[in-house]
Amino acid sequence: MNKATPDPIVPDLQWVKSSYSSGEGGQCVEVAECPSSVHVRDSKDTNLPGLVVGASAWTAFVGFASR
Repeated sequence: MNKATPDPIVPDLQWVKSSYSSGEGGQCVEVAECPSSVHVRDSKDTNLPGLVVGASAWTAFVGFASR
């Protein structure tokens, strides 16, 4: 995993908020998919640096987290 600021090469990412996010100030994340990576950020403060992970690493994480 790499900590990164938004990638200037990636045009207009389409961010999707976690289905576990609520309007009550809970722990919220958003993700945006690219062909070879997934961008992850805090939906409460989108100006903070986010994370960029490889698509295969994200797939492995989601598989592990959904068990």
